[in-house]
Amino acid sequence: MPIAEALVAMTHSSVLTADAVSVDYPITPDWPWQRAGRLRAVHKASLSLTAGETLGLVGESGCGKSSLARALTGLAPVTGGQVRLDGQTMRFDRRAATRALRRDVQMIFQDPLASLDPRMTIAQIVAEPLAILRGDIDKAERRRRVIAMLERVGLTRAQMGRYPHEFSGGQCQRVGIARALVVEPRVLICDEPVSALDVSIQARILDLLAELQREMDIAILFIAHDLAVVRQISDRVRVMYLGAPMEEAPAAALFDQPKHPYTKALLSAVPRPDLAAERARRRIRLHGELPSAADPPSGCVFRTRCPWAQADCGARVPEWRALGGSSVACHHAEAIAAGTLDRSA
Repeated sequence: MPIAEALVAMTHSSVLTADAVSVDYPITPDWPWQRAGRLRAVHKASLSLTAGETLGLVGESGCGKSSLARALTGLAPVTGGQVRLDGQTMRFDRRAATRALRRDVQMIFQDPLASLDPRMTIAQIVAEPLAILRGDIDKAERRRRVIAMLERVGLTRAQMGRYPHEFSGGQCQRVGIARALVVEPRVLICDEPVSALDVSIQARILDLLAELQREMDIAILFIAHDLAVVRQISDRVRVMYLGAPMEEAPAAALFDQPKHPYTKALLSAVPRPDLAAERARRRIRLHGELPSAADPPSGCVFRTRCPWAQADCGARVPEWRALGGSSVACHHAEAIAAGTLDRSA
């Protein structure tokens, strides 16, 4: 089934839908004789999120994960395609018309401290979204909601007057979570929310997110580099490379039986606790660097680093199609899975 038709079929159950979303950034030339260009950060990405589920988004740095997340929240320009909330198109260029829609999609950022205004107390930080997006509630109700949300994320009323620099990284991230959830959104975009935290703090933040998701029935898009974290928290996982989707599957299926060569390479780089198994396994090594998004390869964007690349991989873009319970964009996924296609390295 084509992507557009599949998305239409899922609209009735999807909270947030991205339909062929593209994000391009202009490249300004350094010299007058140079030509202006465009950097293709995300190219025709389509996905859907349903209430109460978590979609993990993985891929190496520069693959477009954060650009897609920011496009879904209106923080990056959507240069192609549409973002829909409950089937209604979100037009980020018309602030007044989409304010109610924007309230339902909130974001948690990677750096806990840098995402908070150092001149504001945490009470002011958490109250700000209410003041901007919930003009229908008075000041007393706003304060009550701020106190309730801070306590919900493990902070106390006595800490309300403190500034971000007076808190640890984990506490600052709790403030960021409180700020995102105080307006009671339906979708939460988490852009590597635990990557800057210690492992023990990561576990607490992940447990907190899972608990709040159950209570509020929130759909979560969770971006991370740590595949162990993604496997723990996600219902489904999507793999991106150079702005394009490579594979999507239920978390257990993707980690146990990856279909796409890039997914296989990512998982083979994860160390195993069993030393004997770690020494015995054959890694899939990717040679070279990630190509420039300003000049992506023709056909399959992964072909320049793919150990199974064939001549036809550069001739046409692989179709996004179903394969054994997964969705994959690879011309030779069946042959790779069956072991009938030899790899070059």
